[in-house]
Amino acid sequence: MKETKKVKEYIHRVMEVVNRIRLMGEHLPEKIIVEKVLVTPPERFEAKISSLEDTWNLSQLTLQELANALQAVEQRKAFREEENLTESALVASHKTKAHADDARKGSL
Repeated sequence: MKETKKVKEYIHRVMEVVNRIRLMGEHLPEKIIVEKVLVTPPERFEAKISSLEDTWNLSQLTLQELANALQAVEQRKAFREEENLTESALVASHKTKAHADDARKGSL
């Protein structure tokens, strides 16, 4: 999985490949699919994968449960980044306003 690829896109692509294999008559257990997905995500998911390995019975973990867990990590990261952008914008706005107020006071 590439660093920039979204979990949903990746899981969709994996399922396309799995469905093609199954159409050819091969039996591909979900356990093998989950194991494949567990070893391919980028570093940003390492902590979550480690947590899943510690808390879940991986032989019973479904692809949907894994996808949901990884998407939750992705959503939390996106939310934090959005918060940081908002905070940065507010700080910049406040500094600009304070600078303008100081300049106005200095000219009086």
